[in-house]
Amino acid sequence: MARGGRAMNVLTKAGRVLSQLGESSDLTARELSIRLREPRPTVHRLLQELAVLGFVERGPRRGTYRLGLELFRLGSLAALRIDVRDAAKAVMEEIHQALEETVYLVIRRQHEAVCIDRIEGLHIRSMYLQLGGSLPLHLGAGPRAVLAFLSHAYWDEYFATVEVTTLTPQSPTTKAEVLELLGDTLRTGYAVSDGDVTVGMGSVGAPIFDSTGQVAAAISVGGLTALILEDPRRDHVIELVTGGARRISEAMGYRPS
Repeated sequence: MARGGRAMNVLTKAGRVLSQLGESSDLTARELSIRLREPRPTVHRLLQELAVLGFVERGPRRGTYRLGLELFRLGSLAALRIDVRDAAKAVMEEIHQALEETVYLVIRRQHEAVCIDRIEGLHIRSMYLQLGGSLPLHLGAGPRAVLAFLSHAYWDEYFATVEVTTLTPQSPTTKAEVLELLGDTLRTGYAVSDGDVTVGMGSVGAPIFDSTGQVAAAISVGGLTALILEDPRRDHVIELVTGGARRISEAMGYRPS
C-alpha cells in the first residue's frame, strides 16, 4: 500500500475509535477491538497515540478510555465558528452595504485572531486577514477588540508567550504601548487601528460576547484611513461597528448584567 494510503487507513481507524467512544461513556481496548473487529494491539496503539494528542484520556473504570478534553475543545471551536458566522452574517452585510468597506469577523485561536468571514470592500483590497488568515492579538482592530476583553490573567500569559511583533512603523512596539491601547478599548468599547497593520489603512473593531458573557469574536471594518478614521465618517463607522457587535452578541444569547 502506498504511504498516503497507509496514512488514510490509520486516520480511518482512529476516526472509528473516536466514534465508538463518542457512543459510549468509556471502553477498554478489548471492547473496542471486538466492536471494530481490529486486533487489540492495533487498537491499543491507536489509543496511545490519540491520548498523546489529548483526543482520548483514561476513563473511570480500570483500563478504559473516553473522549479527551482536547477533542471537546476543538468541537466547541467548530460549533462557535458556525454559530458566530450565522449570527453575524446579516449584520456584516448591512455594514458592508452602508460603508462599502471590507468587513471582517475574527475569533481567537490560541494567541492569534483568525478571520472566519470577510466581505470585500469596493474601494481597496487589503491583503491582510484573508479568509482563514490570522494576526497576533495585539495587531489590528478586530484582534485587539478580542484581546482587550479577555482576562488580565490571559494578558499575562500572552505577553509572557508572544513577542510584540510589528508590521509597520505605526505598530505598537512594547507591552506598555499595547496595554495602553487595550485600556482605551476597554474604556470606549471598541478598538482602533491606524496604520499598525498596513500603512495608510485604518480599522475599527468591537467585541462579540456569547451567552456566558465571554468574548467570543470581534467584528471590524477596514479601509483607507481617510475613509474610516477621519471626520465626518469616523463616528458613523464606530456606531455601525459597535451597534453591529451588540446585535450579534444578543443573537448569541448575551445579556449584559
